[in-house]
Amino acid sequence: MADLPAGVAIRPMTAEDVERVLEIAASSPQAPHWQPAAYLTALDAEAAPRRIALVAEREDELAGFAVASMVGEQAELESIAVAAKARRQGVARALLGVLAVELRRLGAEELLLEVRASNQPALELYAGCGFEAVAVRPGYYADPPEDAVLMRSWLG
Repeated sequence: MADLPAGVAIRPMTAEDVERVLEIAASSPQAPHWQPAAYLTALDAEAAPRRIALVAEREDELAGFAVASMVGEQAELESIAVAAKARRQGVARALLGVLAVELRRLGAEELLLEVRASNQPALELYAGCGFEAVAVRPGYYADPPEDAVLMRSWLG
């Protein structure tokens, strides 16, 4: 199991968490800004692709979340965000660690993600969690336009 910072618990996201998840995402300009229905779909075990949605709690408050999709043996980190007052305290690293354990349990062999080329804190976090840059996707992001760095972590 992944190492968790003191006072942090990771659990599956529920429908009751979606309002706070939306607030956390809105407070992070780098996070995707999904509609509530997208998070609810991520909670549906019968929806395709299959998704794993986790939240981090700290002091009885949601501190962050992560959502990944899975197709066959490949998973993609679709969204991860941490509340402003919980950043740089190991919450994102804990979410990634528990997510990797769960994805391995479900048969995933690799986890992919895209990150803005200018997002140095995220690039450092992912590299520190074992991800390697494997490609650049020119013009991947809009508003503002920017390249994406494609990163991969082997889960095996």
